[in-house]
Amino acid sequence: MMSCSCGHDRTEKTCIEIVPIFNTLTYDEMMEVARITVARSYKKGEMVYMAGDRGEKLFVIHKGKVKISRLSHTGKEQVIRILGPGDFMGELSLFVHGPLTDNAEVLEDTTVCIIDGEKLKNLMAKYPTIAFKVLEELSSRLERAENLIEHLGVHDVETRIVEMLLDLANDEGEVVLNMSKRDLASHIGMSQETLSRKLSYFQDMGWIKLIGHRRIVILDEENLRSLI
Repeated sequence: MMSCSCGHDRTEKTCIEIVPIFNTLTYDEMMEVARITVARSYKKGEMVYMAGDRGEKLFVIHKGKVKISRLSHTGKEQVIRILGPGDFMGELSLFVHGPLTDNAEVLEDTTVCIIDGEKLKNLMAKYPTIAFKVLEELSSRLERAENLIEHLGVHDVETRIVEMLLDLANDEGEVVLNMSKRDLASHIGMSQETLSRKLSYFQDMGWIKLIGHRRIVILDEENLRSLI
């Protein structure tokens, strides 16, 4: 683990500068955050933290990708979200005393900036915009979680897949997945086999085209929407 080099190399933005909760601060104010921050690098497959660990830190992704998940009592994994540069995690431990409840696994070589939680709370009191930004992100995550719960409880498998495709597609109708199909299947509440079978069916019907493991092109949006 090393001290954060925020501000020393101006050729590349640091994690303090790219994370939205700090982007309203002045440069000098960002340096105050940098002084309570250390950087750590992780290899693919390593854990940033695990359920049960002591929290009280804010983890900001500078480079790379991290999967946030939880395990059921039977050992089944539920993928909560995939985070990338500028995203943060562990924020609930700043406000709720108790161990962390999810797992943060590195999906590719990643650099994380770790901010001391108690000192960060002092800065929140000094700069309320930081606290408001954290609340905005928590509210947004709560809304996404509630929408996911609704989809899992109300919609069948095909509907969930179609809505996922339409939601992730760009203006050209192309979906580029930021997670594996196994993690995607877990996230929308089904087995990888079911997801693969339904996507193959959609391709056989001429509604989509599967390209490699991470790209999907929507060819017939109208027929896909008819399944919703």
